[in-house]
Amino acid sequence: MALTEERRIGFRKVFWKIFGIGLAVVVLLFFLISIGWIGYLPEIRELQNPINKSATEIYSSDAQLLGRYYKGRDNRVPINYNEIDKDIINALIATEDIRFYKHSGIDLRGLIRAVFGVLTRSNSGGGSTITQQLAKQLYSPGAGNIIERAFQKPIEWVIAVKLERMYSKEEIIAMYLNQFDFLNNAVGIKSASHVYFNSPADKLNIQEAATLVGMCKNPSYFNPLRYNERSSSRRNVVLDQMRKAGFLTENESDSIKKLPLILDYKRVDHKEGLAPYFREYLRKVLTAKKPVKSDYADWQKETYENDKWSWENDPLYGFFEKNKKSDGSKYDIYTDGLKIYTTIDSRMQRYAEEAVDQHMQSIQKQFFSEKKGRKYAPFSRDLTTAEVSSIMQSAVNQSERYRKLKKEGAGKEEIDKSFNTKTEMRVFTYNGWVDTVMTPMDSIRYHKHFLRCGFMSMDPADGHVKAYVGGPDFTAFQYDMVTLGRRQIGSTVKPYLYTLCMEEGMSPCDMVLNEPITIMTSSGPWSPRNASSRRIGEMVTLRWGLKESNNWISARLMNQFTPEALVKLMHSFGIKGKIDPVVSLALGPVEVSVAEMVDAYTAFPSRGIRVDPLYVSHIEDANGNIIGSFTPRMEEIFSEETAFKMIYMMRSVIDDGTGSRVRRVYGLTMPMGGKTGTTNNNSDGWFMGYTPKLVSGVWVGGEERSIRFDSMAQGQGAAMALPIWANYMKKVLADKQLGYKVTDDFKVSSEWSSEAGCE
Repeated sequence: MALTEERRIGFRKVFWKIFGIGLAVVVLLFFLISIGWIGYLPEIRELQNPINKSATEIYSSDAQLLGRYYKGRDNRVPINYNEIDKDIINALIATEDIRFYKHSGIDLRGLIRAVFGVLTRSNSGGGSTITQQLAKQLYSPGAGNIIERAFQKPIEWVIAVKLERMYSKEEIIAMYLNQFDFLNNAVGIKSASHVYFNSPADKLNIQEAATLVGMCKNPSYFNPLRYNERSSSRRNVVLDQMRKAGFLTENESDSIKKLPLILDYKRVDHKEGLAPYFREYLRKVLTAKKPVKSDYADWQKETYENDKWSWENDPLYGFFEKNKKSDGSKYDIYTDGLKIYTTIDSRMQRYAEEAVDQHMQSIQKQFFSEKKGRKYAPFSRDLTTAEVSSIMQSAVNQSERYRKLKKEGAGKEEIDKSFNTKTEMRVFTYNGWVDTVMTPMDSIRYHKHFLRCGFMSMDPADGHVKAYVGGPDFTAFQYDMVTLGRRQIGSTVKPYLYTLCMEEGMSPCDMVLNEPITIMTSSGPWSPRNASSRRIGEMVTLRWGLKESNNWISARLMNQFTPEALVKLMHSFGIKGKIDPVVSLALGPVEVSVAEMVDAYTAFPSRGIRVDPLYVSHIEDANGNIIGSFTPRMEEIFSEETAFKMIYMMRSVIDDGTGSRVRRVYGLTMPMGGKTGTTNNNSDGWFMGYTPKLVSGVWVGGEERSIRFDSMAQGQGAAMALPIWANYMKKVLADKQLGYKVTDDFKVSSEWSSEAGCE
């Protein structure tokens, strides 16, 4: 029945009233949102500077990314619009917001579709623009239900409009791609490009760009690492959208869709990648707090003194505590998007890690072979059963399993049972981690079999640390044996003693009697043993004594001078720990770090001038402003003439002395000096070597001194440590781009050249 005119007029009045009320409600709603009475609306200041926590990047001296510091999954490194591949931008617009350049934050068609979808609970497609999605990423909390989501949308619209007023379209695109979480510790397009395709964000091909944009719909559901086929299908949808938008021809789209989805996945983890020990050392140093004595235990007195010295003298130590932002707040190494430029050379670091891995795998096989079937393994045969049990119990008490059981209130009997009951676990091998079944006690014993090492290489002219390897594998053994670990240095101490002699006017050609010696001390007579029986009873030169690492000669020199004089000189070499002034110091029973030893040896090729290690050249904030720059610190500790004499003697160690394996076995011919070192019972193997432009040091040994080779042939420094140095140098010299040449020579006086001097 047709409506009468009166009814039509009445209907129109009701309709317009309802429409007017609805419009007023909508206007009021947006007004209340805009003034912050409904929902959360960020202040203008926040919109102008969106919160975008960014990871700090660590770069090598040759501009390679070594790694990042970030918290949780916040591995985000923002980049500019012009650093993003054009295919990524085209794919994003074609798939997520085809009218992006035509709207001002809200797309009416998409809005109607979204509202219809909410009202009908249908899957009619999302209506959010890229700007709205950015607003949600930056400012919107999660919606718990459909009502909250209904109110959340208008809030996002208001924020989106404000964002459009404050930023260009290009800036919004960049912010969106920098903010999006692609999972697997890949936040932002730069990280995602590296993690999934090992590529910069401006070098992706079309299929790679389409894959990443496809993840924007649902990164978990369309994750190419877990769901290759599903992600490939989504990629093809993106390619179709690019074709429809005119970014690809039909032939281009069809041909690319036929390609398989191939990843070049690079897992991002603080424990993996190049120079992990160095990166962790750097993090601890930069974020160190001012030492407070009460925070240190009684047995940490030396650690406190070293930290206190570093705080007062090393500008890198505690940098983020000592230096503040312009507003007075502290820098956050995890979220402030800083760039740390180190002195590490990525190529030399890689060569060092390869040399360490190659030799440690080889020597580990020898160690397993020697200890196979021996009940005391991996310890020395000199230990008693009680001593082994004590060491193992100490390891148990330091384990995470023990701490957890104690926290739960477990008694000794329950703990012992837990550690001696077989269970599923993962153990380390050089071929990767392996799932197995064994008791936790056996697992502790198994992992103690693995030998540890430390290696550092630096330029003696400017102190730039070129390579830093704190152990055989950071995922398994995180204790850093370059700077944290301190071990007895054995015969590598002898160049310090001989330097003292040269400074007191002696010469490499001075003659000394080579026979057993006994020195009376306050604690009784001291009679050092000597490994070699060569030329006993003869007069020999000091040069011969050093190249043969003769203990009797060293004892005679120590008897001629004083332990106190040697201690003072060693401290001037940069050795910071406690050194007991005893006559046996001539044979190296003092614990020193690899970093300190390398630092000390820089004085020899640098004519008596020691240079402190320099790990960082400068640090920039997120805007590229330099907030810290670092220069080498140098100190003259002995005369140029003494340096010439020491180079002359230490070259003989390599040419035909205890370090001659460098030439005989590894065929290295360049001019070099060095010293081997082996401590009592083969507990520590050392090799310190230097060329005119590079000083490097190696230590190899067990987790503790009781874990060692029983055989002297395998346990000496020339066998344990020297091969790492030699293999590293071979790789460095083979890389012509690095600039190290076999023709580089020491600048010494003619009197102490390699052709002159004495026998």
